[in-house]
Amino acid sequence: MTTESDQLADLDPFGIFDDEARRLDRFFSSLDEQGWDRPSRCAGWTVRDVLGHLAGEELYNHACLDGDIAGFFEMLGRERVGRGFDVFNEWCVRRRQGVPVAEVVQEWRTKNGETRRRMRALGRDTMIATSVGPYPAGLQAFHYASEYATHADDVGAPVTGEEAGPRLDWRTRVGQFVLDEVGSGAHVEAGPGRVSVRIDNMSTRMEPEEFVEATVGRLPDDHPLDPRVRSALRCLA
Repeated sequence: MTTESDQLADLDPFGIFDDEARRLDRFFSSLDEQGWDRPSRCAGWTVRDVLGHLAGEELYNHACLDGDIAGFFEMLGRERVGRGFDVFNEWCVRRRQGVPVAEVVQEWRTKNGETRRRMRALGRDTMIATSVGPYPAGLQAFHYASEYATHADDVGAPVTGEEAGPRLDWRTRVGQFVLDEVGSGAHVEAGPGRVSVRIDNMSTRMEPEEFVEATVGRLPDDHPLDPRVRSALRCLA
């Protein structure tokens, strides 16, 4: 299996995570009431719902850092939250819907700021607890950064022309790494302006933007990509 040192060692996962958190913070700080109520790219969620999700999932992030995954699941049991992260996500959104949005922003800003500071202090090679077992803090930061980048795109947070190229590059590389890590069977080669994917006897060429959207499950329903390839590439959602 490819190791992080082969593919991602020259990237700073904590700096990338900081960048995507700052992007969302700037965007959230710019919104009026109409902006909060606008639909996001997440089916059934408004922009405000995405914020509620991000704030709520800090419960899990802090449980990882505290080494208390068992306590996290015990809490969900007390709250009568069903199994699975989709159910947890909906619960996070629902329980914040009646809270003033400024309070939810502050909750997310404070708790995520703590998550990012603690992860950076640990360093990329320190193992932290996760729901699937111990995992390096640096790699977990890449996963969090990918999620933040995805949700930033979901709500329409601006990306400058200067940021776009490096952002697409790290997202492509992280997608490649995770596909290899999970044993997806996809063989991916990325070059300037294109990504080649081979799965079994199927080969396809994609724009890097399409590849990233495939890895996070955001390709449009009518995209012509073979469903088998689409399924194999989804690894970060």
